[in-house]
Amino acid sequence: MAKILICPNKYVQGAGEMAKIADYAKAYGKKALVVITASGYKRIGAILEASFGASAVGAVYDYFNGECSWNEINRLIEVMKANGCDMVIGIGGGKILDTSKAVAHACKTPVIICPTIASTDAPCSALSVIYTDEGVFEEYHWLPANPNMVLMDTSIIAASPARLTVSGIGDALATYYEARATKAKDAGTCAGGKVTCAAMALAELCLNTLLEEGVKAKLALEAGACTEAVEKVIEANTLLSGIGFESGGLAAAHAIHNGLTVLPECHHMYHGEKVAFGVLTQLMLENVPTEELDEIVSFCIEVGLPVTLGELGVTEVTDEKLLAVAKAATVEGETIHNMPFEVTAEKVVAAMKAADAYGRYLLYVV
Repeated sequence: MAKILICPNKYVQGAGEMAKIADYAKAYGKKALVVITASGYKRIGAILEASFGASAVGAVYDYFNGECSWNEINRLIEVMKANGCDMVIGIGGGKILDTSKAVAHACKTPVIICPTIASTDAPCSALSVIYTDEGVFEEYHWLPANPNMVLMDTSIIAASPARLTVSGIGDALATYYEARATKAKDAGTCAGGKVTCAAMALAELCLNTLLEEGVKAKLALEAGACTEAVEKVIEANTLLSGIGFESGGLAAAHAIHNGLTVLPECHHMYHGEKVAFGVLTQLMLENVPTEELDEIVSFCIEVGLPVTLGELGVTEVTDEKLLAVAKAATVEGETIHNMPFEVTAEKVVAAMKAADAYGRYLLYVV
């Protein structure tokens, strides 16, 4: 199997870039379906209207229904057809972006991805994570190409709640550890090949950036400031993690996240918050040295990522619940099987218990 690296055609990051959206869009088509939430439109609709109002590019706005489900994707495909749109612009969080990518693929049109938050590594990927209408993980929908363009307006992102960017840190935290495991297994990646040196380098840079800049960025965001640390973390959460996970591989951390979606009490938690606990569980499965484990758990506590099941909303932890999570995380085809050793549901239950106990222990120390 060949080594493969894939990435978006264009990545733009900077303050005020959303005001140029129509200028960027004219390179891809004449009429865009803009997928956005009602609250998102209320927040930045004036910027969009001003940009498209001064351009020959048309825009049709449609409000997202909340889940990246097949029902929502198919609904928007019909909106595309009814309005004669020749490109998709997704503006918002990870599920909007994944939905927009899936719609564009189905309609064979370009797609521009415009995150208004930096909460996941979804924007750059050739992947849509599909959920049921109720929010339970259903499947990975692999796409043949990455987005034509990813636009990150850091002034908009920095104005979002700090918890969202911290969630993105949790998602990005998994990048290096999952790529490391995939490479050790010599397994295939989401890009359809083996891990490249470039992907590993980006994954490691992602981790180092988070550890160096994460706490500074969180404090700056809470103070309402978009600093260089914030800019670096936004890039790590989005570009470094996006390319790193896709061309570096997924392993246990994201499989644990998928398993946690079967618990209704976790549904209020963000993707990256659940992935962060998945990272701790993966490190327990690997039995990493105490120094490495302490560094990551302590970092999670400092930036405000959950390190216990209780912080995820599971106030009554039972073996039955943990086994349900573990069984979902270890089904055939799940990325947990990219770990360089056999993983069973029983091992996952033990690792989750150990991660929860270690998290509770360090909460009293940090």
